[in-house]
Amino acid sequence: MKVIIGAMLEQQGAMAAQAPIDLGLAGNYAILAKSGISTVPASSVTGDMGVSPNDSTAITGFSLILPAGGAFSTATQVTGKVYAPDYADPTSFNLTTAIGNMQTAYDTAAGRSLPDFTERGSGEIGGLTLVPGLYKWSTDVLVTTDVTLTGSATDIWVFQVAGSITEANGAKVILAGGALARNIFWQSFGVVAIGTGSHFEGIVLSHTAITLGTGASVNGKLLAQTAVTLEASTVTDPNTATTPILVSAAVVAGPYVGAGSQVLDSAAKTITVARSGAGRFYRIRSGTSVVITKVVISGANIVITYN
Repeated sequence: MKVIIGAMLEQQGAMAAQAPIDLGLAGNYAILAKSGISTVPASSVTGDMGVSPNDSTAITGFSLILPAGGAFSTATQVTGKVYAPDYADPTSFNLTTAIGNMQTAYDTAAGRSLPDFTERGSGEIGGLTLVPGLYKWSTDVLVTTDVTLTGSATDIWVFQVAGSITEANGAKVILAGGALARNIFWQSFGVVAIGTGSHFEGIVLSHTAITLGTGASVNGKLLAQTAVTLEASTVTDPNTATTPILVSAAVVAGPYVGAGSQVLDSAAKTITVARSGAGRFYRIRSGTSVVITKVVISGANIVITYN
């Protein structure tokens, strides 16, 4: 059996050279959109979703369950709550505030001045390693191969894109050195298209739409002034990752889902999961910085020790 281990580090950061973008109430959502949120099942969203001013009919493919007089609905594809303005008070007011905050956050990100880097890679950032700072492009931005963002847990990245952002199929945004998704802000005037089987990190502030291809995964937030479209995709709000969780996939690009029945021993700092009988890729999602120190195959189980 092949066991491949990685770590996804998701911990709280603080202000560095750039200040973080204040999301206001929009920061409460993994996905927030004005005109709609749709999915081709089965996608997986960890965190809350909201749409406004369009109502709940603009949320499609999730088979929403709304109790009588409820302020939010639920769905098997969503580990969190789903909000729409036609639900009970105070949902409509909260969504109106969140949408306004989303617009302000977009304008704030777009209005940052004195960029540290201008037109980096002539818009092609695949294969590059990007340090913290303010980046500005007057063109589209392409991620045709893996791009690495390297910095500490307190560093901030702000990307200003006058055009669209397109991540190619299978490409990945990789974090290194302790960099955190919650400290990365992608402001895009055009469509943000994340390709089939690709992986993206950070908070997306799109003036238009955000689309995820089949099997794409995002560790971050999708905040769109039009619509968000998922296709058997995975979106994880980094604010929700507070304890170590083992996730696995059949291929390295994912999508990664919870690794079956797992036992966490926080005192011993181990996660035990049953062997699948086939090759699997494993990662740890955590609310604090995690380093895997040992992997042991013990009978029918895999025991992963972290620190």
